[in-house]
Amino acid sequence: MKRLLLTTLCILASFCCIYSQDIINGHYKKALVIGAHPDDPETMAGGTILKLKEQGCDVVVVYLTRGEAGIRGKSHEEAATIRTEEGKKACEYMGVRLEFLSQIDGATVVTPEAYKEMENLLKKENPDLIITHWPIDGHRDHRNCAILVFDAWNSCDRASDLYYAEVMTGHQSLNFAPNSYVDITSVKEQKTTAYLMHESQKLVGEVTYYHDTMEAMRGIEFDCKYAESFIRQTNNKQ
Repeated sequence: MKRLLLTTLCILASFCCIYSQDIINGHYKKALVIGAHPDDPETMAGGTILKLKEQGCDVVVVYLTRGEAGIRGKSHEEAATIRTEEGKKACEYMGVRLEFLSQIDGATVVTPEAYKEMENLLKKENPDLIITHWPIDGHRDHRNCAILVFDAWNSCDRASDLYYAEVMTGHQSLNFAPNSYVDITSVKEQKTTAYLMHESQKLVGEVTYYHDTMEAMRGIEFDCKYAESFIRQTNNKQ
């Protein structure tokens, strides 16, 4: 029985290692990391963004909204201005290009026009890797973002590899069972610095607690100090 258990664990560990290489082994030329709000790409995949950059990948961060509803006591216009600048600062720090789509924080929609906007983005950028939200999520904007990305990916003949990332698992991302990992130990501090540039969100505390804990937990699963984890969408064209 012990031998069977050990063999099973070794197979599972090998499975994880194989999948992790799909993200950071240097064969991706261009990646889109698409989040619903400014700070989502950085928190869910900031370490992977930095590792991809190290591999020479051209990374584009995409915000579905400008975080218009994200600062208590500020109008949508005021909040959008502040959060746009925070996003620019974070992306400049990570050395990546930033793109904004046209939806409104807290009022995102899944419509033919929204589908088309996302599809046009993918056709313009032509990535070979896409990372976005896991669709089972307590935040409607996250769910809508995932739906739009999946539909655009499907409309573009599933030409890119598609991975789903987690955000504050157990509170926002739900039923998240990863099959892919990236060791982010070497860039953990840089990732945290990047997402803390979204100062209006007061991320020190609840969010750092969630993500520090998640990254340490995923590190245990992947036999490293800190890791980000993902679910790879099946039916990618190879």
